Amino acid sequence: MAILYPPTSFSFIVNGISTLEGIDSRFQSVSGLSTEIETEEYVEGGENRFVHQLPKRAKYPSLILNRGLIVNSGLIKWCRDGMENFEFETRDLTISLYGGATSTAPLMVWNIVGAYPVKWSVSDFNAEESKLAIETMELKYKYFTIPTNNLNSLL
Repeated sequence: MAILYPPTSFSFIVNGISTLEGIDSRFQSVSGLSTEIETEEYVEGGENRFVHQLPKRAKYPSLILNRGLIVNSGLIKWCRDGMENFEFETRDLTISLYGGATSTAPLMVWNIVGAYPVKWSVSDFNAEESKLAIETMELKYKYFTIPTNNLNSLL
């Protein structure tokens, strides 16, 4: 299989959110797949030229999922259980990036650990525009991993 480089970002699936995988795995966009290392400053006595920057821990932003509004889905029930009933159930998610519309095997996979909903919103309604109603879900999570076999396939 020839791998196109760089890969396109339009063909992806999010799995693990609900038992109704089909429609609940399709999204318009996903953002928040990044990580950053926090640092701690350490001032060394007698050394005035610089301050040491020591690594502490990784930080992960919220995962933002956008899609057309779906009235009745397992994903919405999961979000509503958290928002309305304060019953949070963490889920492990998998985001798979494919090489294109006809690709059958993912190029890369991100394993999201311990996700739970913290925000749900729907786009503005406007009678003067003919646009889709878009719902946005914001999820917090512990961390993500990228299996090493994914990285080897791109080399």
